[in-house]
Amino acid sequence: MAAGLPTIADLRRAGVITSHEIVAAIDLYMRASAAGPYRFNSGHSLDIAALVALVLCPEQIRDRAGPQEKTFRTAVAAAVMAAHPTPT
Repeated sequence: MAAGLPTIADLRRAGVITSHEIVAAIDLYMRASAAGPYRFNSGHSLDIAALVALVLCPEQIRDRAGPQEKTFRTAVAAAVMAAHPTPT
């Protein structure tokens, strides 16, 4: 891992967070964006709704349903992987 706070991708590579947990976090956000921060088994947490509000434009968030949902999910996944979760 690089110096400083690790990203979700760093924690995934180190085996601290699993791919299944990342998918579960994104699935929860896609079903219920107001669910609050997702807490990984490692104790790290990430507020995906707040992250999305910071990195995606309002039009992407508003137009997420329908044919654009896969594209939106990909954008959310990219933002999640680059995010720095709150450590335990």
